[in-house]
Amino acid sequence: MAEIAPSFRTTRHCKPQRHDSDFGRLGKTAEICVFSTALGWMAIVGSAGRLQALSFGHASEDDAWNALVGLCRRGARSRRWDESLMRKLQAYAQGEKQAFLDVAIDWSGYTAFQRAVLEACRRIPWGEVISYGELARRAGHPGAARAVGQCMAANRTPLVIPCHRVVGTDGRLCGYSAHGGLATKRRLLELEGVRWTGTTVNRQAGR
Repeated sequence: MAEIAPSFRTTRHCKPQRHDSDFGRLGKTAEICVFSTALGWMAIVGSAGRLQALSFGHASEDDAWNALVGLCRRGARSRRWDESLMRKLQAYAQGEKQAFLDVAIDWSGYTAFQRAVLEACRRIPWGEVISYGELARRAGHPGAARAVGQCMAANRTPLVIPCHRVVGTDGRLCGYSAHGGLATKRRLLELEGVRWTGTTVNRQAGR
C-alpha cells in the first residue's frame, strides 16, 4: 500500500489537547510531523534534531496530531525535521526489520534510573523478548522489575525504544501504554515474527 505523504501545518499557539499518556510538557518549541503508516497515522515530535515523543495507531491525521500537540508548552509547528526516521518507521510498519539505535533521543524529563532502563530496552533486538526482571538486570538494577514496568509506561518514544519487547516472567503480556494497549503490543510482536503458544510468547527470535 502506498504511503500518504507527511502532513505539515503551522501552529504558533496550540492549546493543550488530549494526548495518550501524561508525559508532562516538553519545554522547547517542538516540531511535529504527521504521516500515514500500515500501523495507522503516526506523529513524531522533535526539537533540535532530537526525538521527544512518538504516537501511532491513530485512525486519522487529526487524531495523531492531537495526541502529541498537548505536550508542547509553547506551541508547535509542523516541519519535516527527520525524514529518514519517518521512512524507517513506515518501513517498520510494513514488517521490514529496522533498528533505531542511531536515532537521537531527547532524554530531558527522565530520571537517571529511567534513562538507564530505557537505554537497555533500546538494545533488545528485533523479534526477541525479555522479561521485566531481565531488563532490570541489564540496566544495572537487578530486582527492580516492578520499577522497570513503570519506566516502560513512561516511555515517550515507543517503537524507537521497543518496550513492546518486554513481557512477564512467564512470557505473558503484562501491559502496554501506547495506543491500542495489549492488542497493539501483540500485533507488533507478531509483525516481528514472534511465535506464541496459546497466550504465551516463545522466548526466541522470531526471525
